[in-house]
Amino acid sequence: MAQKIVPLIKEDEIKKRIKELGQEITLAYKDVDSPIVCVCILKGAVIFFSDLIREIDKDVEIDFVRLSSYRDKTSPDEKVIFSKDLEIPIKNRHVLVIEDIVDTGATLAYLKKVLEARGPKSVKICTLIHKVERRKIEVYIDFYGFKIEKGFLVGYGLDFAEKYRNLKGIFEIIEE
Repeated sequence: MAQKIVPLIKEDEIKKRIKELGQEITLAYKDVDSPIVCVCILKGAVIFFSDLIREIDKDVEIDFVRLSSYRDKTSPDEKVIFSKDLEIPIKNRHVLVIEDIVDTGATLAYLKKVLEARGPKSVKICTLIHKVERRKIEVYIDFYGFKIEKGFLVGYGLDFAEKYRNLKGIFEIIEE
């Protein structure tokens, strides 16, 4: 079956929204004196993460985790794979998890449970795409760029079998 990619969100819209998210996050942490631990979920969030942390007007420390539930498919596996853990201790720290897309909620629910068990002061979630079509587990999203009802999205870090991450906008894959 052939596929085509259809533009959904343009690069300038993404940049504008990231600037706004940076302001929202800065305001939410205005009374926090210590650096925020910003956690990037690899690989998909890395582009969003690097743009977003530069828009946060607070001290931040960065770290990375790698987990997934997709592999090379468009529908998620039930199993979450956790292959890289944090290096920074988060006990008594404020943690901001930065994700590319929240779809079923399984990956983020799992990660949030793992992080909360480590005793942080708070764990907040920021995602570029808040997608509700296949939500199985409700996870509260503190900050999000765009709410999308459905579709398989690529670009700006989002991929399909490691393809399309480098696209500057966000596109939907349509099966023809």
